[in-house]
Amino acid sequence: MQLRLDQLPAHLQKAGPTGLKPLYTLYGDEPLLAQEALDAIRAAARAAGYTERQVHSVAGAHFDWSSLLGAGSAMSLFGDKQLIEIRIPSGKPGKDGSQALQSYCERHADDDSVLTVVTLPRLDKTQTTSAWFTALDGAGVTLRCDPIERNALPLWIAQRLAAQGQHVESGEEGQHALGFFADRVEGNLLAAHQEVVKLGLLYPPGPLSVTQIEEAVVDVSRFNVFKLSEAVLSGQIQRTLRMIDGLQAEGEAAVLVHWALAEDIMALHRCRTALDGGKPLPMVLREQRVWGPRERLFERVLPRLKAPAVARLVSSASTVDGIVKGLRHPQWPHDPWEALRRLALMLSRQVSPTA
Repeated sequence: MQLRLDQLPAHLQKAGPTGLKPLYTLYGDEPLLAQEALDAIRAAARAAGYTERQVHSVAGAHFDWSSLLGAGSAMSLFGDKQLIEIRIPSGKPGKDGSQALQSYCERHADDDSVLTVVTLPRLDKTQTTSAWFTALDGAGVTLRCDPIERNALPLWIAQRLAAQGQHVESGEEGQHALGFFADRVEGNLLAAHQEVVKLGLLYPPGPLSVTQIEEAVVDVSRFNVFKLSEAVLSGQIQRTLRMIDGLQAEGEAAVLVHWALAEDIMALHRCRTALDGGKPLPMVLREQRVWGPRERLFERVLPRLKAPAVARLVSSASTVDGIVKGLRHPQWPHDPWEALRRLALMLSRQVSPTA
């Protein structure tokens, strides 16, 4: 049974000491949210009498799955209920592990003496449709721990502040404060949590002014080239420039940043060419393997992006490819990062809704 993370507290409270599910599966690549969910489940388990705890970490291909099956079947020495944690950091239990997990779920489907928590990293579609994951999902509750996206960060921050009795000012000032806060912590949720806690230590419960937030919250944002692609294709110019500055400061390779920009430009070029050839947009995106959030961005951008503009972007991407590899061009900056900023701005302005 799939459950959103924000539904977990109500689920645990409603379940009480006797209504907990026999198995909880946490997966995703946001460590703060996964740890908080795990802590909440542990606390509920302790309150329900699951006082004996075992941890099994699946490291490598030679993990002894029989030890896990035996641990789940063995009675506690003192007759206590058991909390068993199974950690699979690779997300790939293998053939033996798949069979063992399915068998484990069958054995403990109705066993209220054992509560199991399985923790996994981010999983792809093949993994989430596998027999072993389907068995885990069918045996209890599954929770996905994804990073908080930039557009959802202000609300997340506001909720965290409210939990410690604080809030921003109403109206435009408060929205500005939350936006500033989100810009400073984007891509680094653990540090965002720490900054929220810091505000609780610095200031009493009640409203927080823009000045207080600007003075207290430090820049702990972290970026990657895939998020840069999202910002550029959304036409978010200021965010694009901030992300490039952050990637440069973090020591990211200029050639990798260029690859991300060039990949989008070439994909737009291929899609535009196919559209001009008479193919419908859904077919074009499917043929070019444009999926997920990127698909929505392409759907918005392509109808108003004309072939000559795309051709200029392709030519510019080729020029910047030479610059990041040490070749100079008389009409472009010699510094690779300045050239990347210019290329990103060209693309961002072409796809901007106000262009």
